[in-house]
Amino acid sequence: MRSEKEKMLAGDLYDASAPELQAELAENHRWLARYNAALAEGPVRWHTLLEERLAAVGEGAVIRPPFHCDYGFNIHLGAGAFLNFNCMILDVVAVHIGERTQIGPGVQILAADHPRDPAKRSTGLEFGRPVRIGSNVWIGAGALILPGVTVGDDALVGAGSVVTRDVPDGATVVGNPARVRDQR
Repeated sequence: MRSEKEKMLAGDLYDASAPELQAELAENHRWLARYNAALAEGPVRWHTLLEERLAAVGEGAVIRPPFHCDYGFNIHLGAGAFLNFNCMILDVVAVHIGERTQIGPGVQILAADHPRDPAKRSTGLEFGRPVRIGSNVWIGAGALILPGVTVGDDALVGAGSVVTRDVPDGATVVGNPARVRDQR
């Protein structure tokens, strides 16, 4: 029988209130408190702290505190990736952010999802769908990237956009829901 954490990582329905996952959340909250308290210490210290918790942290990757995430260990940052203040990542499954990608303040990347069927949803179970953001992407302030979305290389996501479906390489998307405005 699989643990709730194993189910979560596989993207299957899982119980987020399971003691094992609550312990992981508590550990991450302690790490987040240290990370966010390091605001005045700068990028070298931030990078060291990110390497403690995240799955992968490329050279020169920066997340400006304050930062929030569920677990941390599912986040992969490419070299030179940059996340500005107040970003949030719900990383119940893998979230990949490519090299040289720039993410504006207040962006939310959500890999956590819930059943559409009301009877299943009422059980409190949830699941995850991986999010992949390519290389050299620019995501404007306050954008939301929803579960299961892939944003292609060299794409632009306008500030405040709600990205509900995949974004092709080189496309510019804006709005709620985000629609392609321009594509190379």
